[in-house]
Amino acid sequence: MYSEKFIQDKYNEIKEKWEVHLKDKGVKLSSLKKNNGSYTLNALVLIYLYVNIKKTISKEEITIFLQNLGYQVNDMQQARHLSQQDGWYIISGQRGDSECKKYNVSAGEYMLLTLEEPYPQFSDRRRAETYSLNSWEDLKRHYGNRCVSCGSEEGKKNLLYPNSLTRLEKGHKDPRQPLTLDNIIPQCQFCNGASQNLFVFDNKGKVIKISDPRFVLKSDEDVQIAMLKLLMEEDLERAETILEELKAE
Repeated sequence: MYSEKFIQDKYNEIKEKWEVHLKDKGVKLSSLKKNNGSYTLNALVLIYLYVNIKKTISKEEITIFLQNLGYQVNDMQQARHLSQQDGWYIISGQRGDSECKKYNVSAGEYMLLTLEEPYPQFSDRRRAETYSLNSWEDLKRHYGNRCVSCGSEEGKKNLLYPNSLTRLEKGHKDPRQPLTLDNIIPQCQFCNGASQNLFVFDNKGKVIKISDPRFVLKSDEDVQIAMLKLLMEEDLERAETILEELKAE
């Protein structure tokens, strides 16, 4: 089992490399510990992959590593999130990254390739977010006058509802923030209406977060229970706070 000193030392090594190579590229480094003194799962998974850099690591191996440290996890998704959402160059066999064949990474396996470059698709997304636009019409033209979610072209038959013509609306990327030009994506009237301000989208129209916790109440009971268990595993105090807020509503 890794000692607390070993974990701290490896985290410090990662942080040093991150500050030199990755920080200015937008890669996110999770804190090592939460306010209650427990480790964050993101940091632990990153450390484990770093210790085994350029080695194939299975989801089961990561799960066992976390369980040996006292963390009971069922569906371990941290490695996938660390690459796509936080920018670490971790390839995934399940996702089918182009490097998987070269490094013999199969489904359910991961590999941290380097701490000197970000995950390529994360870098591409960052570049896509730097475009300069001055108006709603500019934004629509940037997306080819198409709905970012379903691809329907403005003024033509909707791909999902062919009896209707596509009308592009200002889709709210993050409903918790003001509806400014940098917080808008073009969506057709059907895709925009379907989201109901429940989700946070990236520039490609992909859901990356839930913006309204009441969305969980629309799920089946077993999913609600699984969600609560997951939050409790991450941070018991935060889960209890969210539960009380939902009850109050």
